Amino acid sequence: MKQKLQAISGELKTQFKILGSCVIVFWAVFIVNKFLFGSRLNTLGILPHYLIGLRGILFAPFLHGSFYHVAANTLPFIVLGWFVMLRNIKDFYFVSFMSALIGGVGTWVFGRPDSVHIGASGIIFGYLGYLLFRGYFERSFVAIAISLIIGITYGGLIWGLLPTRSYISWEAHLFGFIGGIVAAKLLAPKT
Repeated sequence: MKQKLQAISGELKTQFKILGSCVIVFWAVFIVNKFLFGSRLNTLGILPHYLIGLRGILFAPFLHGSFYHVAANTLPFIVLGWFVMLRNIKDFYFVSFMSALIGGVGTWVFGRPDSVHIGASGIIFGYLGYLLFRGYFERSFVAIAISLIIGITYGGLIWGLLPTRSYISWEAHLFGFIGGIVAAKLLAPKT
């Protein structure tokens, strides 16, 4: 029993370190970008239809346009990211990668011309897609329960998949969400 508690404690510490490190990077990049570079690093985001804009697939998740933007992404990133890594920490890395890649490429292809897309919300929507569809693809009690919990608590985010405001990258949200669904399918146990 003691060994099991130590293992759980160790796992939680690792999860906290990973999520905490990511959040620290988001905030540090925002502060450095804002105060040292006058937000000029935001041009490293996804620039749809321009070959140079593909670099944004790597950089965009770490760039945020305002204090409100980075603050609004922090809590959902921590909560949804933690739910993603509950079963296996490797899932967190894979879902993050798939959400960033598919979300980034989709945004680059379908994004509005002459726009710059930045922020971690594409990955956050990837986590949402993964968690909502994991129950469908796995068909286990735990996965379905987590899907229901996430649907009830974060289901309102679904509206972010629609083009409701011109300054919000619904493209990154939509394609990140699709990336999360793809990850859920690929990570589902083969039966």
